Amino acid sequence: MKPSLASAAVGQLALAGLLALACSSGGNGSETNSTPARDTAEPPPEVVEFAEDWPLPGRDYANSRAVLDSPISRDTVEQLEVVWTHAMPGFGSFGNAATTPLIVDEVVYLQDLSSNVHALDRETGEVLWQKEYGLPQIGPNGVALGWGKLFVAKGSEEIAALDAGTGEELWSTSIVASETDGIDIQPTVIGGLVLASTVPISVDGLFQGGDRGVIHALDAETGEVVWKFDTVAGDDVWGNPEINAGGGAWYPPAVDPDSGVVYWGTANPAPFPGTAEYPNGSSRPGPNLYTDSVLALDVGTGELLWYQQATPHDLFDRDLVLVAIADVETGGASHRVVIGTGKLGRVIGHDPASGEVLWDTPVGRHDNDDLEELDGPTDVLPGTFGGVITPPAVAEGVVYVAVVNAPTTLEPDVEALWGSRLGTYPGQVVAIDAADGEVLWDRQIDGDPLGGVLVVNDLVFTGTYRGRIYALDRRTGEIVWQFDAPGGINGSPAAVGDMVVWPVGMADPPSLVAFRLGAGG
Repeated sequence: MKPSLASAAVGQLALAGLLALACSSGGNGSETNSTPARDTAEPPPEVVEFAEDWPLPGRDYANSRAVLDSPISRDTVEQLEVVWTHAMPGFGSFGNAATTPLIVDEVVYLQDLSSNVHALDRETGEVLWQKEYGLPQIGPNGVALGWGKLFVAKGSEEIAALDAGTGEELWSTSIVASETDGIDIQPTVIGGLVLASTVPISVDGLFQGGDRGVIHALDAETGEVVWKFDTVAGDDVWGNPEINAGGGAWYPPAVDPDSGVVYWGTANPAPFPGTAEYPNGSSRPGPNLYTDSVLALDVGTGELLWYQQATPHDLFDRDLVLVAIADVETGGASHRVVIGTGKLGRVIGHDPASGEVLWDTPVGRHDNDDLEELDGPTDVLPGTFGGVITPPAVAEGVVYVAVVNAPTTLEPDVEALWGSRLGTYPGQVVAIDAADGEVLWDRQIDGDPLGGVLVVNDLVFTGTYRGRIYALDRRTGEIVWQFDAPGGINGSPAAVGDMVVWPVGMADPPSLVAFRLGAGG
């Protein structure tokens, strides 16, 4: 049946009365405010000077993951060749690479799932320096670059700053509240701040009672915490702090530097679906704010400007953790749309000023994911490792998403953590008009596309957990090129000029693989 709670609450805005639910300390918003306190959010000089490289996790603050002026095209893609590989020995929970590399001023920076940081010559793949931590992470993770420093998660507990030229550690700050909180995010940088989040999951524990995801802004120079925003509203974790946990962010936010607003996507509540004592999420009645939401925060203070929750009282791990900004034209007028998506298998367009839902488009297979409760073992699609689980791309008013169609069998009184059956159904790449949510094309591909999507010129790239890389025509979705990588992929690529670099974390050894157009390109 259609969940009445969800249908009543989807579209809820953070108006003044609802904002009283936010915590009053740590920078949490307590009233509606459309004008951020920070007049400007100045990017680091590296982001400005090397904007045509790949200086941010999503290439730019909009998280576009798009390079439109590359010589790589439908006409030349067959000339792509592997020019170097860089091995990253080790094996984490999901291979050893679940990141997006940065490419800045002829240097490739990336982090593996042992927290080690690598700086490589872009032309040759030669190691310029490495910082070895040997601390396991679940991922995704990665590096941010600004003000001459790299910022990384150091294991599950700390954010560290490294000298970008040498790898020397300059400072580190713990931002977790317990051993079972973790940092599983690639940071981003803006306005002298390093932005990162904790989640209630680490190598030491998964969704332990009382754990809550908290967004942090750290001073880039000192590591001091400037503000925090708790993505779990209230002090009692929805009534049962000994059992409940949730929230946090897994992927970098989108940022509007002009307005000083940062847009975050948040993760699910737990336990899910429930426990023997509290089946079907009954330990956490209500909408479980601010999980499965897009949040607009003041970048300077962390004040909540608005929120939009896509799945109130989520039973099925419906994360809405991926956010991007699209520029569109409607009726001859240009405006922006904030895109939110995730494991719920929907792509949602929001008004950037108010959070109002402009459109809501389902993608991929859906089965039983609209149930309010379960009465026995039930196959649910998307599963806990399905839907849109890796970053989208945005180019010229179109959103591109990779969809994993992996079901999970869920029971009302059993906590589910993983359990998705990868490989059950083909994956999909879907193109959506960002102005109105219309599906422009939908292409089935063999395998689970856990390698995100990348737009290069007139192509869309994705990679699968089976290790196949696809290039599709951006206008039609036609598959025009394929390549079998040396292992499975669940990291996202970056591109500069005629080069694409791709983490292949399930290879033996796990590697970063660099492609370039051949002599005829």
